[in-house]
Amino acid sequence: MYEYRKLSDEERRLLLHERRQRGHPLHSPPHAYEEGGWYLISAAVYEHQPLLKLESERIWLLTDLFTELEAASVEVSAWVVLPNHYHLLLRCNALSELSQPLGRTHGRTSRELNGRDGTVGRQVWCRFTDRRIRNTAHYYTTLNYIHHNPVKHGLTDHPLQWDCSSLSWYLEHWGAEALDMLWGEYPIRSYGKGWDE
Repeated sequence: MYEYRKLSDEERRLLLHERRQRGHPLHSPPHAYEEGGWYLISAAVYEHQPLLKLESERIWLLTDLFTELEAASVEVSAWVVLPNHYHLLLRCNALSELSQPLGRTHGRTSRELNGRDGTVGRQVWCRFTDRRIRNTAHYYTTLNYIHHNPVKHGLTDHPLQWDCSSLSWYLEHWGAEALDMLWGEYPIRSYGKGWDE
């Protein structure tokens, strides 16, 4: 994820030149900001620092996110908050609707975390990333990916052991048999591989 920083000035110059030659954007890909639908939204703490170590901190972030997104009429169907990033599966009328609510949450939590740590001005959040959900299989694979994320990152041995995830809600409302069926029918395989490196 931070490989660009490891490059020499000459390697960076060549990489940017190559991207220009191919007609690729120099930094971030274009986004269809006015397209609505289902999205996987991910946001990471700058350089993946584990600033949300306590369950209470993760719940505080999630509560703030839900308050902002609900006020913007955004439907969230799955979530997980880890010590250094979060994922949301949500539906919105336009992707552009998310910038302000997420920005307000990131601003408030940054000020609070920096105050707590005595690091005023430290960058806490990177911009969020989005992945548009293409179809039913992509939706359920993403749902499984979100719920399996704490295991993927070695934070727990079983997804139900994690404190800040929507999995317990799904277990209560859908039942173990339905979740097992979804896991078998929509396995995550290599979904998300390399995202956090």
